Amino acid sequence: MLHIVNKSPTDGNALDSALRLSGSGALLLIEDGVYAATRGNPAEARLRDAMDRVKVYVLAPDLEARGMADRLTEGVTTVDYGGFVDLVAEHPNCQSWL
Repeated sequence: MLHIVNKSPTDGNALDSALRLSGSGALLLIEDGVYAATRGNPAEARLRDAMDRVKVYVLAPDLEARGMADRLTEGVTTVDYGGFVDLVAEHPNCQSWL
């Protein structure tokens, strides 16, 4: 399953819920959710721990729009809009965490 998070890790519990329920699927961070994929944010340790079982992706245009491209956590894969579409097509189920 592909879990999609669009909220900052400091704005509610969407990221924590997605990480808790993601199993061995994939996580895509978009919009303000990209902050979770940056070094030094409050969720960095939780995200790193989850990366042992979940493949983490971040939407590059959203990361760049927020000026955070140079702070990407090691091990997180960037995707463009085409990559976003590929991830959705690759996973039979998608869950958006709002």
